Amino acid sequence: MPAQAMNSDSASRLASDVRSGDRAALARAITLIESRRADHQAQARELVQALLPLTGKAVRVGITGSPGVGKSTTVDALGMALIAKGHKVAVLAVDPSSARTGGSILGDKTRMALLSAEDNAFIRPSPSSGTLGGVAAKTREAMLLCEAAGFDVVLVETVGIGQSETAVCDMTDFFLALMLPGAGDELQGIKKGLVELADMIAVNKADGDNLKRAKAAAAEYNAALHILAPRSEHWFPPVLTYSALTGDGINALWEKILAHRTAMIASGDFETRRRHQQVKWMWTILEDRLHARLRSDPAIRAKVKQTEAAVANGRMTPAVAAETISALLD
Repeated sequence: MPAQAMNSDSASRLASDVRSGDRAALARAITLIESRRADHQAQARELVQALLPLTGKAVRVGITGSPGVGKSTTVDALGMALIAKGHKVAVLAVDPSSARTGGSILGDKTRMALLSAEDNAFIRPSPSSGTLGGVAAKTREAMLLCEAAGFDVVLVETVGIGQSETAVCDMTDFFLALMLPGAGDELQGIKKGLVELADMIAVNKADGDNLKRAKAAAAEYNAALHILAPRSEHWFPPVLTYSALTGDGINALWEKILAHRTAMIASGDFETRRRHQQVKWMWTILEDRLHARLRSDPAIRAKVKQTEAAVANGRMTPAVAAETISALLD
């Protein structure tokens, strides 16, 4: 976005261009919502509010898994299969940021070579910026903008490096956990919290010499799921095998996603989940605003630093310090 503030006319034009499906305008709009400038944030709120009536109809899928499991390759293969079926696919790929420098490689797009060349696809890599769960702070708003631009499937690829993945469940309809075959003891590799959130487990690289190992891993995951409580009484998470490299099983993944959507809508769980997500989103934004106030007000920031020093030196307990800082916001 240009450094200067947008006026209402230019903001209106941007909203109109997003509605028309202009991918360049969509990219500019997402850059606007990712900006930390106060004036840009105000404009972004107005933009998202204006486009809100056009949102909510897309299939929202979160995809996670450990590094090396093939998340980007899977997204590439799944996205191409969906485009062949007539869908428009948006991918929000979150890259890990350095905790020390804040830098990010943003290399996901280069690993989606086929999808990157498609007119009916939009790929937006964003740094996680330390956000819990590996989901960029503005991913929710970016998802709404993609829906307003006419993309009927939104795939959110998370970092998947061990943080809580709860954040992605709070913004998507379906949570897909990708696993590897033959990576040691499969049951030891299960993150209970992750599996409890998953709407489906898919074992990648089920091809060639790996096929037998993939099927064995899937059987162990399936057995493990039977001792965990599913997220919904109307859906038991299936375990599938597939190969992102050959494309075998990719269509089956999508069929399960649609079956889940049908079951959730029929039971009423779909609307309930989306309403709960909206409320959680509100609280997340409120927490961000409070943190922003602590950072932006020079007088408050100085007192916070003094309080931090008192805690570090053992002169004040963390509980008293938290109460002191909280009082600064009154």
